[in-house]
Amino acid sequence: MTGTRAAASLFTLDEVARAAGGRVIRTPSEDAAVGSVAVDSRKVSAGSLFVALAGERTDGHEFLGEAANAGAAAFLVSESQAERCSGHWIGLPSGRGPGVVAVADTLAGLQALARFHMGRIPSVTRIGITGSSGKTTTKEILGAILTRAASTAVNEGNLNSEIGLPLACFAVGSGHRYAVFEMGMNHPGEMGVLADIVRPDAALLTNIGTAHVGLLGSQEEIAKEKKKIFSWFDGRQTAFLPEGEKFLSFLREDVNGRIVLFGPRSTRGYRGSENQGLGGTLIHWEGSRIRFPLFGPHNLANALGAISVARELGVPNAEIRDGLEAVTPLFGRSQILRGPVTVIVDCYNANPDSMGQALSFVAEVPWEGRKIVVLGGMRELGAETAQAHRALGETLRDSGFDGIYLLGAEMEKAWEALSEGTAAPRARWFADLGGLGAVLAAALVPGDLVLLKGSRGLEMEKLLPVITGGKQSA
Repeated sequence: MTGTRAAASLFTLDEVARAAGGRVIRTPSEDAAVGSVAVDSRKVSAGSLFVALAGERTDGHEFLGEAANAGAAAFLVSESQAERCSGHWIGLPSGRGPGVVAVADTLAGLQALARFHMGRIPSVTRIGITGSSGKTTTKEILGAILTRAASTAVNEGNLNSEIGLPLACFAVGSGHRYAVFEMGMNHPGEMGVLADIVRPDAALLTNIGTAHVGLLGSQEEIAKEKKKIFSWFDGRQTAFLPEGEKFLSFLREDVNGRIVLFGPRSTRGYRGSENQGLGGTLIHWEGSRIRFPLFGPHNLANALGAISVARELGVPNAEIRDGLEAVTPLFGRSQILRGPVTVIVDCYNANPDSMGQALSFVAEVPWEGRKIVVLGGMRELGAETAQAHRALGETLRDSGFDGIYLLGAEMEKAWEALSEGTAAPRARWFADLGGLGAVLAAALVPGDLVLLKGSRGLEMEKLLPVITGGKQSA
């Protein structure tokens, strides 16, 4: 998180036990204190609490030795694993080595500890941001604005899950005026847990799309789950909702707080915008001409949401303007790399909504050279996978792109649909990065504009050296 760091000492061992609902089974010394929290033994430093989480591939209990060697002050372990793992502390001299707290469930203990920590700093205004797409960018935009007004914590990277969000909470301290949290979910029940930890004073929902539809079943279920960001409202909080959202009536129903809509018609002071192509958007707001560097209508929507939140929080117009102009894209999200070949890097995530937005933008942006799209499969769509990729292929079938390169098993359905249209001679499908990379290296020429977009698991950024030839600038 950016901004002022939390206090050097976060918790005593007894506080960890009480907050996490566990018991102390080893006390190294009376003054043992926890200064940070880690779930990865490689990120443990002197004074850390190492939370041993059991995952699908690894179990943190297998890395207690590494955490101890790195200087961990304490372990949070599972009751069921405590005896088996006791060799890591039995036999150590009194007063030395880590303290140990045992709990029934270490993930629930981590979340309870984060909830306890946030409860100790009521002076901080908490803002939660969720949505099917755009939440990370909106978080960054709002963070850029609020840091100009007061000390602000913004959760780093993608710390937005049932594990990541609690870790982000520990970086918030009493010296902060604001804390901005991205809150993501990919399974039922997760958003309620996150909302209980943060208890946001203001919560913004960017949109209801199709991301994770395979894990939740339908857009209706996604809307129900996302709406739980408002579940701890008690009448004093504010919900920010997009004006054109098709689930708007459902989302605003029974919310125990104020409702503020945002968008071109609803964001106060907005007087239109001018598309600057890859240069971003010129926003007319409250008499100012704001040079917002992120491109496309989807990023304009994110900006309008951030403006609406900042204004409701009383941030002066000058700070809102300066924050908007200072935004920089995160890696893999609306990033422009300029060189002999210019690349739009948007390969952090992909779903039918964001894919459609990106293709529309590239199709319409003025460009003298060729336009090439390199598209990876869209994941976590479940039963909708085949149909979504066929629909994408139909969209591309008669498009005017000069080159269409499809990557991954999911994209075979798009290729089948595409192969029936006029764009087929300019298109190819590849099962893996290696084959695609070799073809791109031979096909691209100076002056090309390339869209690189696909789901994160495909690691499409590995194609960048091939596309740019090592010659690029942001």
